[in-house]
Amino acid sequence: MKKKIKYSEEPMGDLRVVKDFLPPPDQLAPKEENAKVTIALKKSSIDFFKEEAQKHHTSYQKMIRQLSTVMPHAIKKALNYPLSW
Repeated sequence: MKKKIKYSEEPMGDLRVVKDFLPPPDQLAPKEENAKVTIALKKSSIDFFKEEAQKHHTSYQKMIRQLSTVMPHAIKKALNYPLSW
């Protein structure tokens, strides 16, 4: 069993209200339709993602998915294309 926290009646000091800067929960993880694809990548590319994923405690597939999502937007922005898909 965990130790119980003992609270005291000591003053907490100067407090201030912080503006709510987080987006609403429904905007934190917008749902998008996914499509399954099969691609052949160079082994050196996969090895790179596996090493980086291990450093950051995540999966290499997630990193590749994120890259494939971010890159088209970055390219469109760099080329001044409209960002609607």
